[in-house]
Amino acid sequence: MSAQPDTHSEATADGGEGEAQAASRPGGESLLAALLDGMDAALFALDADGVVTHWNREAERMLGWSPREAVGRRGLAGWAVRAADAEDVQGRLLGAMTGPGRQVHEFALVTKDGGRVLVRTQSSVVRDAAGEPAGVYCAFSEVHAQIDLERSIALSEALFEDASWGVVLIDADLRPAVVNRHAARALGVRRSTLLGRPLGDVISNGLEELESALQHVLAEGTPPAPADLWVTLRPSGDGPVDPPLRRCWRSGFLRLSSPMAEEPVPLGVAWVFHDVTDAKLTEQQAARLRFRDSQLHRAARAAAECDDPMEAAAAHLDFALAGFADHALLDLAAGARLVRAGHAPGGSAWHPAPESGLPVPYMANHPALQAFEHGGPVRAGAGGSTSPEWAAARSWPEGTAYGLCAALRSRGRTLGVVTFLRGPVRRNFDRADTVYAQDVAVRIAAAVDLAQTVRGERRRGVPPATGR
Repeated sequence: MSAQPDTHSEATADGGEGEAQAASRPGGESLLAALLDGMDAALFALDADGVVTHWNREAERMLGWSPREAVGRRGLAGWAVRAADAEDVQGRLLGAMTGPGRQVHEFALVTKDGGRVLVRTQSSVVRDAAGEPAGVYCAFSEVHAQIDLERSIALSEALFEDASWGVVLIDADLRPAVVNRHAARALGVRRSTLLGRPLGDVISNGLEELESALQHVLAEGTPPAPADLWVTLRPSGDGPVDPPLRRCWRSGFLRLSSPMAEEPVPLGVAWVFHDVTDAKLTEQQAARLRFRDSQLHRAARAAAECDDPMEAAAAHLDFALAGFADHALLDLAAGARLVRAGHAPGGSAWHPAPESGLPVPYMANHPALQAFEHGGPVRAGAGGSTSPEWAAARSWPEGTAYGLCAALRSRGRTLGVVTFLRGPVRRNFDRADTVYAQDVAVRIAAAVDLAQTVRGERRRGVPPATGR
């Protein structure tokens, strides 16, 4: 390999003959020089005698020595390497001519302004047309840059293997390109099953919000903070989703751009998420309890200002309805029958006044009758059906899908039933709702019992109590 000051081309370990053929063609020297100068890695080459034969522009950028100043020099001593280190450095580099494969070394190079740069090198033998060692080439980069690259690779491998967060790389068509183990478990599928498929194949409710977020990131860039997304997963043939409930995923989004392009070109979005369903449900339950306690307290204060105990019962009914149900019915016992005594909100369809003595036309085994008979709460639901017949058969307002009946108990007696109703857009009543309904029923029962006691005293001519 002879020194050629005006040629800066990279020789390959097994392609010496190919380089000679390329260089012999018209424009071959220029092509190889252009390829060498266009490389992102710094590179130089030595012949068997240690003479520098190639020196690309990245090497010039890092060390300051131009190809004209470097090519043709014998060895690196005194200019690119300190004299005290030159023998060791050159020995390690030329040792690649007899060693197997690529060899990796770390040593310090000297810049043109006298500074020192710690580099990591990969050197390999260059062979001539006959297959004999003709020299070595050496690609090098700053150690910290190499370490940063290795850290990035290690981070990527860790994220896609051992991360406790779900990581999904979404391409520009909003289809998963890479899925890590945690994300595959969260989505209820195998890692390979989801690749290239629409997200709608695994997500039902919440898909529009997720795709809208992905499109926003592709268009506008990475958002400043994570977002909590509620999603419901579709049943998968790879196994049931456990548990099959709505999940809340705290999601972060990163727009991925190509580092090879002059202008940022979106390659897709990195979606990183973590399941926070339990924490969100706990927060919601705590907020719901605080609100309901506040409503009970406000109802008690309003009821205390009512002259008529039945007005106090109506106040409890109105305050309980807020945020809890769409309708509330108050039925009082008249013997073995139930007579409508109140309805919230006002303006209900048909219900006889209590003084009429006409019972509410409830069907046999009606939830309100069951609650009255057993003295405990009873829940009922349409079971996914929203037909008007289901509510009409139970003498409930049109559009009712869920009902909760709680008995009014006071002084060991069942005085009636309070019923709370919800429409199909709301969820069914749960155990916590039942406890709250019973709390409201206790307060209404106390007001109804007081009203009946006052009415009995008036019939007996007992004067009402007075106070300031």
